[in-house]
Amino acid sequence: MLKIKEKNMSIAVVAQRCPQNHPCPSVSYCPTGAIIQQGFGAPTIDEEKCVQCGRCLQMCPYGAFQNA
Repeated sequence: MLKIKEKNMSIAVVAQRCPQNHPCPSVSYCPTGAIIQQGFGAPTIDEEKCVQCGRCLQMCPYGAFQNA
């Protein structure tokens, strides 16, 4: 699935959906390194690096990554 970047569209992490007890699988699938995780905490997204490709949406088994 290819997602085209749209103005005023972003991807957000919903911390309540993230169990925060494991390395986030989406981190390694982000082609630009925009996803950052400290320890096992909920990951954050660097909006300057994010290209809205949607890979994190597909890789998170808990649905913590969502279009905002």
